[in-house]
Amino acid sequence: MLTDLPLSGDKIVLTGTHITASVKKQIEQLGGQAIHLPLITVHEIENDMDREQLEKSQQYDWLIFTSQNAVLAFTHKIQRFHFQASDWSCKVAAVGTKTAEVLEAIGFDIDFMPTIFSADVFVQEFPAVAGDRVTCQFFKGSMAKDTIVKGLSCHVDEWTVYETVQTMEHTAELLTLLKESTNVSVAFASPSAVDVFAKHIAKTIGWQSFLVLAIGHITEQALLQVGAKADVMPTTYTMKALIQELANRKEHLK
Repeated sequence: MLTDLPLSGDKIVLTGTHITASVKKQIEQLGGQAIHLPLITVHEIENDMDREQLEKSQQYDWLIFTSQNAVLAFTHKIQRFHFQASDWSCKVAAVGTKTAEVLEAIGFDIDFMPTIFSADVFVQEFPAVAGDRVTCQFFKGSMAKDTIVKGLSCHVDEWTVYETVQTMEHTAELLTLLKESTNVSVAFASPSAVDVFAKHIAKTIGWQSFLVLAIGHITEQALLQVGAKADVMPTTYTMKALIQELANRKEHLK
């Protein structure tokens, strides 16, 4: 019976930029309802020098991507100027399986991925594979920290290919949902989403009436800084792992 499913009757709010069909299906198969109320949006940063930047990027030893959003912005630029993955002979490093999958979908092979999907683990493990004499280009968002460029001893050039913008478009709807519903979990995958929630929702309703789900220790730290704590956080930093961890917790409580 559907009521026997671990997430039966649960509403899972996803606050990131997009919800994948696979995650939505996973939530539904576990009996839950996926509700997408993004607290951040991303936009590709277009520049008159994009073509030249793409040509220059082909000269690096390594390309580094730490998010799907960076890959998507990079993809848009490649398509706009009719480049192909085969134009690059450099190696590629990706943080996270989803980031790797998006790169592979446009024809790139992944040469390195850290054991834990975070930038601070990346800078610890990458030198053993790449060495210190390589040149790297890091594709980043406007709110990315300086972990990569400061944490690596090799030469790293940054290219900010997308902008992260906090949005209040869905805050009223999310606040109403939390006031009127039970069995709600709110998933955070970035400090930016935590910041919007803390400023525009938690001030009214607090953090106690729902389960707080977090991906990654950086997001966990952002929650702690605003007086909240993650109720559920998987050891693997992916949305699928987060949903499964929530389901395991619910199953255990039944």
